[in-house]
Amino acid sequence: MLEIPQTLSLEARIAEQVRPVASPVMYQRWEELLFLHWSMSPERIAGDLPPGLQVDTFAGRAWVGVVPFSMRGVRPRFLPAVKGLSSFPELNLRTYVRDAQGRPGVWFYSLDTPKRLPNWIARTFFHLNYRLARMQVTLEPEGIRYRSELRRGAGWDSPQDFVWCREGVPFEAEAGSLDFFLVERYRLFAYDPQQKALLTGRVHHRPYPLQQVRLETCSKRLFSLSGLSEPEGAPESVLASSGVAVEIFPMEKVA
Repeated sequence: MLEIPQTLSLEARIAEQVRPVASPVMYQRWEELLFLHWSMSPERIAGDLPPGLQVDTFAGRAWVGVVPFSMRGVRPRFLPAVKGLSSFPELNLRTYVRDAQGRPGVWFYSLDTPKRLPNWIARTFFHLNYRLARMQVTLEPEGIRYRSELRRGAGWDSPQDFVWCREGVPFEAEAGSLDFFLVERYRLFAYDPQQKALLTGRVHHRPYPLQQVRLETCSKRLFSLSGLSEPEGAPESVLASSGVAVEIFPMEKVA
């Protein structure tokens, strides 16, 4: 029987916001993020997780998010950003987990970008499921249009489109709220199948400045591309953020 964990304490979640004492290995800026979330059965998600991870739930439900955004100024700690290589869009599908130590984090089903070298680096050294996609971000009267076409075999998959506009006064997620559960995540997990090892890495940034969203277009195809059933209806949570500066810390094995 699959074990579905109890809800973590609020203190454990807030503790993840404290900056690690180690030195970062990379700097990035995440901009114009759109957070689209649907709830799902915890049992369904648990079957996709590697050994050592359990589903993290809110109100008894697992949550899966589609997150398009743009990366800016991606660079290692001791090197400058490189024009044409350090800025690019990304689209990911993610869910929320905790390890045996009760540390909450993110598990990525997929991470799509148009850059071969950053994808290779992330797959090789961070053991994340980065995939090559053809992407375009444009500003239109309706707001930001974000298009992604995943590379599949010798061709390109059908386009995934997202069109949205941030609205209202920025705010920070209230501790203990669903917003906080979904966006205030400062740890990721990955699995190295060759070493049969669960890995974790920390990120640090200020709390997201969140805003409400006028959502015009929303693709759900990323679910089926990752082996999940596409959810019915509109997302249950829709948020956006102008962005944050991010420090990336080294990956390490989970004890």
